[in-house]
Amino acid sequence: MKKLRLAVFNTQPPHLYFGGVERRIMETAKLLRNDVDMTVYCGTKAGFKTPTCLDGATIIPCFSTDTAYPLDNWFFNRTISAAAEGIKADVYEAHAVSGYGFLQALKKRKMRKPFIQTVHGVLADEYMKALQGGALTLRARLANHFMGQLARLEKDASQNATLVVTVSKYSAQKITQYYNVDRAKIRVASNGVDIQKFRPMENREEIRRQIGVADRPCVLFVGRLIPRKGLSFLVEAAKQIVKEFKDAVFLIVGDGPMRSQLLAYLKEINLLGNFIFLGDVNEQQLPALYNCADVFVLPSIQEGLGIVLLEAQATAIPVVAFDVGGVDEAMRAGETGLLVKPDSRELAGAILKLLSNVHLRAKMGAEGRKFVSKHFSWQSCAQKMLQVYREALAFDAYGFR
Repeated sequence: MKKLRLAVFNTQPPHLYFGGVERRIMETAKLLRNDVDMTVYCGTKAGFKTPTCLDGATIIPCFSTDTAYPLDNWFFNRTISAAAEGIKADVYEAHAVSGYGFLQALKKRKMRKPFIQTVHGVLADEYMKALQGGALTLRARLANHFMGQLARLEKDASQNATLVVTVSKYSAQKITQYYNVDRAKIRVASNGVDIQKFRPMENREEIRRQIGVADRPCVLFVGRLIPRKGLSFLVEAAKQIVKEFKDAVFLIVGDGPMRSQLLAYLKEINLLGNFIFLGDVNEQQLPALYNCADVFVLPSIQEGLGIVLLEAQATAIPVVAFDVGGVDEAMRAGETGLLVKPDSRELAGAILKLLSNVHLRAKMGAEGRKFVSKHFSWQSCAQKMLQVYREALAFDAYGFR
């Protein structure tokens, strides 16, 4: 069978960034290389200027900026919109709001092509959760204003796409609720995890010594330092945790606009010595960092699924998370970790429960690895996406047979 030509749009270069979106793109390319000829069009970020081929994907830089989101996204969409007639493929796929400009260009030029909109965390849901979260700082209000603008673009793309793909049943329900998209048009293809890469390591104690957390209770967070990820809840919880575990260390992997604010506040409350900020790290370092943890925490106030939860459980680390979004689909509450409502005291209580009980941690960790091994694989995700690509070919553009 002839290979399907797929064009994928994502603002960030998937081989240089290591978020859930980027991991999904590269894993899908690698696993479908015999069936799909994938070309990824992405922004000129992190110094990416020269086309490259990697793991089954041809990655093409398209002018954006290397500045703050959403400015880079806006420039990127202008670039791909202008180049629409020259970007040839059988099927087009855009992640989040990385391809609305291209879809608008297709419609304007009356180019009937199957277009798949892949929604991860529903932006309208994130916008509403921020509004419901109470008083926002001026910076947070501005950020949420832009989120509202982007949500409208994601809604428009979802309504006009041939098919919509998302990562959880929760997100599918929110797409229907906020974007008025028929559920029959939505396909759920969960993210996966590489259980050979993310696994318990025999040299765990040596890794802990190298990182500087040996003989200390270690709580790990991996993600962007942005309001949605709930780091403020973790800091408030830490106040309670250090009363019982004075030497507890909170290992923060990732970077973002909240970093300086968090550092200043931790210094003010004399907890800076209990936190280690590693910033963005190479993806190859992540498995070792998961092995440093006694507990993994994801205090997000909105989450489509939470790929980091899958990675932590694959590493046999018990997880603690807020019961929001699609999180309850990515773990088994009471079996692989603990789910609590978005509250710093409840978060502290759950973390303390696990730090105080090594046997419970071991049991939940083992169950977590079994759970993700059975239910979440990149192979399953890739095969589901291949079905979606082929299904899209059976439709005329914009959802009509």
